[in-house]
Amino acid sequence: MKLEKNHPRTLWGWAMYDWANSVFSLCIATAIFPIYYQETTPAMVNMLGTPIKNTALYEFAVSASFLLIAFLSPLLSGISDYRGNKKNYMRFFVWLGALSCMSMYFFTGSNVSVGIITLMLGTIGFAGSLVYYNSYLPDIATPDRFDSLSARGYSLGYFGSVILLIFNLLLIQKPEWFGLQGTGTLPSRISFLSVGVWWLLFAQITFNRLPSVRNRQQGSIGEMVGKGFKELRKAWNLAKKDRMLMRFLMAFFIFNMGVQTIMYLATLFGKDTIKLSTSYLIITVLIIQLIAIPGALFFSRLSSKRGNMASLMLATGIWVLICLSAYFLPEGEEIPFFILGSAVGLVMGGIQSTSRATYAKFIPDDTQDTASYFSLYEFAEKTGIALGTLIYGLVDHLTHNMRNSVLILMAFFILGLWLLSRINDRRLQPQS
Repeated sequence: MKLEKNHPRTLWGWAMYDWANSVFSLCIATAIFPIYYQETTPAMVNMLGTPIKNTALYEFAVSASFLLIAFLSPLLSGISDYRGNKKNYMRFFVWLGALSCMSMYFFTGSNVSVGIITLMLGTIGFAGSLVYYNSYLPDIATPDRFDSLSARGYSLGYFGSVILLIFNLLLIQKPEWFGLQGTGTLPSRISFLSVGVWWLLFAQITFNRLPSVRNRQQGSIGEMVGKGFKELRKAWNLAKKDRMLMRFLMAFFIFNMGVQTIMYLATLFGKDTIKLSTSYLIITVLIIQLIAIPGALFFSRLSSKRGNMASLMLATGIWVLICLSAYFLPEGEEIPFFILGSAVGLVMGGIQSTSRATYAKFIPDDTQDTASYFSLYEFAEKTGIALGTLIYGLVDHLTHNMRNSVLILMAFFILGLWLLSRINDRRLQPQS
């Protein structure tokens, strides 16, 4: 069934999922949960009989989550393309992620396994839903809308997540305003609950407005798995014939290792290595999110004027400078960290939204296997996150100094920048 493209109601419904799910990446993955986890768990925890630094365990958990979804989502994407019901798969991961966030309410710090398991399940739900969400982009819009629509989604996500984060910060810092007195960890645990509720409720707007595709094929579970592999293999074979697409996937895999690792672990770096206060870290995260809104819009405009590669190369070059500066950040100094955080905000939204739009431009207009195509993108992204956080965690665990991990991330950006310089494709030129 051919879907109508560029329908305003559909486009806004699609972008609203960024509003819904970004509270996970901000409140759970970046701002509140990592700090809560570090403050409530002992510096060294016992995992399977082996003592391990608490921050390293956190980093390994994030890595394992993305590694699992990286290998699982391509198969599920192939099945959903074959059956034509990717909205149902997206809905499953939304429920998984939202309920996992709500379950974090029961994590008090002494039960480390509960915190790690709910973090992993929440991350899987978040990452899994994005496979199907992103794949709707070429279904509902024409290529000339990709950059602006992708930027609109990220901007809504940054703005919405800031609203909930401010509410949760007031809840944590001023619990008496909400009738909570002497409640210990309760305000933080309520904030985790609020993330799941927000995510689940606002996602219904997206599900209501995104088009449904009738099931194209039916069959047993075994047949569906086989057909899923077939759909994925077809997308992979088509992608292999596109040399520039494969170059972009490789470049994206490399530089995204740095981007996502910084996003997931920056607050741990600020607290563990720079020794900044929790309140200052949270304020910096808020500023990063707000700056990311004009940052995403700026890089969208730059893509329309100069092309996607110029936009991505500029953003990646700035990331190199950010990593170099982070290595030399003085301990306990707030102003340099704030300046660096502002730079992160500028390029964070820009490189994410431009990457998504760039990949969508490579997908043939007449393809019906968009989820399978985007599963390749998601596989590159998720394996990159898994590898990046794993390397970061290993260096942190072995050297007990996250500054050394930052140098590894800088190398990712340098290599990614070189790979981007080898991409020259008319599809990525400014839209006339």
